[in-house]
Amino acid sequence: MAKCNNILIRDIPLFGCIAFGIIDRGTNVLQVRPISECPLSCVFCSTDAGPHSKQRSSEYMVDLGQLVAAFEWAAAFKETDGIEAHIDTVGEPSMYPQLVELVERLASNPHVKTVSMQTNGTLLNRELVDKLDAAGLSRINMSIESMEPGLAKSIAGTNSYALEKVLDIAGYIAGNTEIDLLIAPVWIPGINDAEIPKLIEFALKIGCGKKFPPLGIQKLLPHKYGRKAVDRVMKWDEFHSRMKEWEQVYDTKLILNPSDFGSFKCKPIPRVFKRYEKVKVKVVGPGWMKSEKLAVARERVITIVDAGRLPVGKEVYVRMERVVDGIYMAKAD
Repeated sequence: MAKCNNILIRDIPLFGCIAFGIIDRGTNVLQVRPISECPLSCVFCSTDAGPHSKQRSSEYMVDLGQLVAAFEWAAAFKETDGIEAHIDTVGEPSMYPQLVELVERLASNPHVKTVSMQTNGTLLNRELVDKLDAAGLSRINMSIESMEPGLAKSIAGTNSYALEKVLDIAGYIAGNTEIDLLIAPVWIPGINDAEIPKLIEFALKIGCGKKFPPLGIQKLLPHKYGRKAVDRVMKWDEFHSRMKEWEQVYDTKLILNPSDFGSFKCKPIPRVFKRYEKVKVKVVGPGWMKSEKLAVARERVITIVDAGRLPVGKEVYVRMERVVDGIYMAKAD
């Protein structure tokens, strides 16, 4: 791939873009996205992350102070003291250099009950985990797709993937910290079918699930910009049927719902645009994917698609195409 723009996000809104900032989907869970980069190029990645990306044109890192301020505003707006601050990204959160301080700032917020993080585990070590534990991290959702080193490398899209190191740090988290660990493999039909039972056994063996479920097996879902690992997409009925079978075999819950994590609907951050509305915006930078630009209006950031020729700094009219969950995408009018 061509080299991406590496952009520090500062002094533009942190609501509206899927690649960075704060995302509210109308529940007590606020997604916190501090960085978009990833060291892996997983064959199933729905966001085409990592060194082998063919779609991305920019990678983002958000200024810590601005990110925390945006989160504090959102958490207060939602009028509940049961907020889960979930650090997830379109890449790998542990690439954020101020991750420990971010966790500490989120955990100290009076509206926050839980601080969780999604990770592939490759950049974690015992020193970092201990610091995250002391900072107040409640749960780690770790994506591991295989217990076989060669297959794990193949799925991760890099020979540098060190399965033994990832399994070791998973065991350390589960057995030596207050952080709860959830193993969250993506089931890729025809590729890692035989690995799912092994991963269930591993999660139960090391003591995952102190307070939350020990496993969160993910059904592979196709995405417009994602990598196509397989041609066949498993149907939900088939997926749930296998989960029920394994629930009986391993005597553990595998079919999960939001209430298993204390998630509930609450006051949403209002949408500030309507679909198909015509809006005047200011172009402020390159977009996440090729031929996209970022723009700002009404204290929100908007992704303009098919905008490769629009110059930064220009004011243009766009038509809003997507306004779901406060993620705003538009086309130049």
